[in-house]
Amino acid sequence: MFKKRLLELCNSSKKWIAMTVLMNWISIICNILVILFIGNTIDKLINSNLEINYLRDGLYIGSLLVIRFLANYYSTRFSLNSSSEVKKVLREKIYEKLLDIGVNYNKFISTSSVVQIGVDGVEALEIYFGRFLPQLFYSALAPLTLFVVVSFICVPLIPLTIMAVMKIAKKLLSKYWGVYTNLGDSFLENLQGLTTLKIFDLDEEKNKEMNEDAENFRKITMRVLLMQLNSITIMDLVAYGGSAVGILIAISQFRSGIITPGGLLIIILLSAEFFLPMRLLGSLFHVAMNGISASDRIFDLLDIEVEEKPSLSDEQMKSLDNIDIKLENVSYSYDKKRTILENINIDIKEKQTVAFVGESGSGKSTITSLLLKIDEVDKGAITFNGINLNDIPFDVLNKKVGFINHNAYIFNTTIRENIKMGKKDATDEEIYAVLKEANLDSFVKKLPNKLDTKVGEGGNLLSGGQKQRLCLARTIIKNPDIYIFDEATSNIDVESEEKIWESIEKLSKDKTVIIISHRLLNVKNADTIYMLENGVIAESGNHNELMLKGGVYKNLVDHQNDLENIYDELESKNLEKVSEEIEVI
Repeated sequence: MFKKRLLELCNSSKKWIAMTVLMNWISIICNILVILFIGNTIDKLINSNLEINYLRDGLYIGSLLVIRFLANYYSTRFSLNSSSEVKKVLREKIYEKLLDIGVNYNKFISTSSVVQIGVDGVEALEIYFGRFLPQLFYSALAPLTLFVVVSFICVPLIPLTIMAVMKIAKKLLSKYWGVYTNLGDSFLENLQGLTTLKIFDLDEEKNKEMNEDAENFRKITMRVLLMQLNSITIMDLVAYGGSAVGILIAISQFRSGIITPGGLLIIILLSAEFFLPMRLLGSLFHVAMNGISASDRIFDLLDIEVEEKPSLSDEQMKSLDNIDIKLENVSYSYDKKRTILENINIDIKEKQTVAFVGESGSGKSTITSLLLKIDEVDKGAITFNGINLNDIPFDVLNKKVGFINHNAYIFNTTIRENIKMGKKDATDEEIYAVLKEANLDSFVKKLPNKLDTKVGEGGNLLSGGQKQRLCLARTIIKNPDIYIFDEATSNIDVESEEKIWESIEKLSKDKTVIIISHRLLNVKNADTIYMLENGVIAESGNHNELMLKGGVYKNLVDHQNDLENIYDELESKNLEKVSEEIEVI
């Protein structure tokens, strides 16, 4: 029932729990005093010695009812404060942990699992802190405040019942959360890949798998509900049975002349107050256990080990200007098994334009991941002006390096807000300046709302080329020393591609530019081209030097030229055929 670590993590909610218990206790004391007043009044009435002072008695009862109302009101309010504080703290902890892990968090936990524990998991703990814990303490306090004799007969049965159910519930609810997160993973993956499933006609097959997962979730949900129903039924029998036993004992004592009629009425009225707190505790127990099971998932995330963040001295920070990049004997493999890069040696001077080319799987994008600290080298070192990349904090690296790939994300907000993510205090003049550098300013100026135009979810109100140019503008306003373009112009129209390359050409005059591209025509002006093959550098040099060598690079260039010639011929034939059909018509 208690999870010590959870209470320590949400330490700020303890005062609200204590205040909730106090308010509940004040409420029951007021109720007891009202019931005692009624019982004593009946005894006096029977004994013909009743003296009523309407003003005094009215103020007494009225004051108790007002105090009880206020106690109940503040009990609810403090309970809400407790649960709100918990949700705030837990979500902050989850978010901070994800920031600490970095962009490769999905190596440890899936995106859907993060969403589920951050939303449903935290919400499940709302009742645990807001209602269950205060009710737990109040349920112990209320019987002691009422009457001690009956408490030793029936009250212990409810906690014992809860403890017995807890062992079953913990295992079942842990399994429930496992099935729930698996269903979420499957649903999110199928939703994101729906277009691909349609193209390959696999949507029906995945639909059947989803139905099976959903059926498994339905079954375990029904098992949880059945457990809750059965345990609540048992607790009701104990609670109301205990109340009935208390009433029967009171009647027996009344018949024996031990207690008065007023005393009998007092016991009958208080019997419900005595057992109801324990009964309510039992009903909240299942929701609380669900929250505890969810907290296990939260702690699995929070317990992921993160390396200590490096820091740089003032002298080292100053040295990170006019950056030269070196990769010395760098090797990298996935899972320490499949080698991707082996003994890579690269020297990138400040304001150079360097390109990495090669067939798919040759290791081009892996170099990008290493330069961005998404992955770490297995052997060798990457240095910026002699400082090991592992010693450079990610926030410092982020200011020095700008990255644009083929699927850079556009947020569902305005053009202005998307660009200001690169510089929070950017003025409209600065924004239009970078839009001009990205060859997007003329398009934005023609829009009715200009910079305040909404771009839609993922930028779906823009074309592919416009999205890429907006991403480029967002990166330019950050003004990094180094730009990395990883297939930044793939899957966009020719006009947008030409405009983006014009922008890259301008940037290369004053910045270090690293380009990764399958299309070799785009990189022929690079100062140095590294031809990768099977994870090693097969050749390096500028375009003319590599063509004269007649090696792997030249063969790849010739192959691409042949493919483009074939495409141009087919396109020309199609145009001729269309023209002939038009003439016939």
